[in-house]
Amino acid sequence: MESPAAALPDADARLLTRRAAIGRRQDALFAHVTRAFAVLVLVLLAAIVVALVYAAWPALSKFGARFFVTDAWNPVTGEFGALAPIYGTIATSAIALLIGVPVSFGIALFLTELCPAWLKRSLGTAVELLAAIPSIIYGMWGLFVFAPFFAEHVEPSIIETLGNVWLVGPLFQGAPSGLGVLTAGIILAVMVIPFIAAVMRDVFELVPPMLKESSYALGCTTWEVVRHVVLPYTRIGVVGGIMLGLGRALGETMAVTFVIGNAYRIRASLLEPGNSIASALANEFNEAADPVHRGALIALGLVLFVLTLLVLAASRILMARLARKEGGGT
Repeated sequence: MESPAAALPDADARLLTRRAAIGRRQDALFAHVTRAFAVLVLVLLAAIVVALVYAAWPALSKFGARFFVTDAWNPVTGEFGALAPIYGTIATSAIALLIGVPVSFGIALFLTELCPAWLKRSLGTAVELLAAIPSIIYGMWGLFVFAPFFAEHVEPSIIETLGNVWLVGPLFQGAPSGLGVLTAGIILAVMVIPFIAAVMRDVFELVPPMLKESSYALGCTTWEVVRHVVLPYTRIGVVGGIMLGLGRALGETMAVTFVIGNAYRIRASLLEPGNSIASALANEFNEAADPVHRGALIALGLVLFVLTLLVLAASRILMARLARKEGGGT
């Protein structure tokens, strides 16, 4: 049987051949352009690492590995250590996730499973609007409103009830000043809740209604449907949302600077003032005239960069393992 192209006149066949050649060239050009963009991202990433290492070298060459394991920070004597800001960054981010993840899960669950239809859109929009508030507004609110209230009404009760409890007591001892690691963690939790809740809500809405309706028809409660249907179906997206919130918490600057106390020291109590990498950079970078001081601050930025990369890598590995388990279960 004669092919359609052979049945066409010679002019039409040449036109089809020309169009096919143009299409192949366009596809090749598109592939090269997109590959160039991908390579550009890797080049920029490598350039950032090289620039940070080069700028931080005066401090890294002077202190070596000791820079990462000491909490001394004295620009007058020229002694610098990154341990206190690293501890403050990790502690505040952990507190933010411990508070933010359950609250975000409850918000997303209510919006997708329990919220009346007339309230769902307005409430969802209000949660998303929280993410649009600038971080400095959160910091000002934390300093002038939340911190005084926390110091006067909440911290005394925490010290009285938890300060003498075995094992966790040292975490909740000290003077109720309102400024400290715990306050910064709570402010960060308020900031990351909109991001995590929005992602969880979106992935919860991707669950096929037939699966949930079938579970309800079998007599399952709402919690059982969420536990055995919604969460297994959306766990990769849930982990991605949590990691997104963790990335936001690690790099937050102004809000933490206002309420963490900005003290280069490590204390067991979460009520004591502390510091984070981002707040240290915001407070001291403009005044860092000495090359070693400036190099120490840039080395802190390099540490924050590495922490962020580790979080992203861990999230990708975790999601890949979850995806493989789903494939094996199927």
